[in-house]
Amino acid sequence: MRPCKIPGQTHSPSTGQVRANFVPLRYCISIYMKQFNVPVIYRSPLISAIKQKRRQQDKMKKDFSPTLLRLGEVDIYLARHFGFCYGVENAIEIAFRTVDENPGKRIFLLSEMIHNPHVNEDLKERGVQFLQDTRGKQLFPFESLTPEDIVITPAFGTTLEIEKRLHNIGLETKRFSTTCPFVEKVWNRSEQIARRGYSVIIHGKPQHEETRATFSHSAINAPVVVVKNMKDAIELGKYITGEEDAATFSTAFEGRYSPGFDPRRDLQRVGVVNQTTMLAAETQAIADYFKQVMIQHYGLTEDTLDLHFADTRDTLCYATNDNQSAVTGMLSTDADIAIVVGGYNSSNTSHLVELCEEKLPTYFINNADKILSKEKILHYNFHNKQESETTGFLPTHTPAKLLITSGASCPDALVEEVIKKIASFYHAEDKIENLVKEWAEADASSVS
Repeated sequence: MRPCKIPGQTHSPSTGQVRANFVPLRYCISIYMKQFNVPVIYRSPLISAIKQKRRQQDKMKKDFSPTLLRLGEVDIYLARHFGFCYGVENAIEIAFRTVDENPGKRIFLLSEMIHNPHVNEDLKERGVQFLQDTRGKQLFPFESLTPEDIVITPAFGTTLEIEKRLHNIGLETKRFSTTCPFVEKVWNRSEQIARRGYSVIIHGKPQHEETRATFSHSAINAPVVVVKNMKDAIELGKYITGEEDAATFSTAFEGRYSPGFDPRRDLQRVGVVNQTTMLAAETQAIADYFKQVMIQHYGLTEDTLDLHFADTRDTLCYATNDNQSAVTGMLSTDADIAIVVGGYNSSNTSHLVELCEEKLPTYFINNADKILSKEKILHYNFHNKQESETTGFLPTHTPAKLLITSGASCPDALVEEVIKKIASFYHAEDKIENLVKEWAEADASSVS
């Protein structure tokens, strides 16, 4: 039977680790249809109605055109795909259920469960403490943990070193893990190519929790090096061709390679995997670049390519692919500006911003409060990591045309708040309520 694109888990006898693996197609439907118990505060009647309407119209998810909300003097184009993904909803359900089922116990998160400040603050308010920040800096001493405590692993996963440290304390790690199955899929792919004698090149942000976890799980099986972007990839390629002296490698890639990595030996056979939230086009371009370097340097043909380059295929998660494709789809619209909602340290959200910036003035905000008035908006520049205020961000003509999307860790409720705030500037709040009612009635009639 054809394998499903949703990974499950399997046990690796060679390493003792639990790895992601493909499951048979017959299980896909149950995974896709699973309804998670996500707190109602994150839900949105408006967004739920829109998503349900689009699912009915496009069951095969082939239409990436945006949803148009005509609200009088403003047209809002909402991306076809956005918001909570499978991995995020799974993580939220596990975390909140763990809190509910363990009253009186100390509960910790290794770091931010997902990159959304509202969800993480909600967990803190319920008594959850953080052991580390997003860069791995210790916030609570591991030495103070006891076997009676609970430690939740975030959706990004964690390193083998930390897993071992927690295990030695006597803490259960698997039971309270919210690691995304698509992250585990990358670990599995890394192990597969390592067994075939390839070194692993990770396309990712070196300090990101997911990249650190993937690095750890990959390095146990093979030499590993991290490239952040195409510039890094080209620099690494020079060590393959001999354009750069191997003696300079340790400085050029400081902190981004596994112990004992020798570019003269370990760059002869390579495969590329990625942090699951990177730009799909960039990951593909990097993989294609290394493929061409190997072809030219070793005089390979398609038949002999696997002597030096592993065909790993794409390891981005489905939500990252869908959300990026949806942004590309809505950018064909004749819009004035784009607004992207999500956590400022969210990798997948920053890449949506990056795509929008190629065509339109783009405003990256983490909630509706950043829209200070019809004239002013306080938005985040992920390039310099600073917020700045812009006056006159909305167009003066009517209808104003806005594109709106959000990251995979952003609650739909936040997107609805942004839409309602924009609508209020044009006195169109009632039109939103009418749309929700109209779609709900249409949905009910279609069921009956």
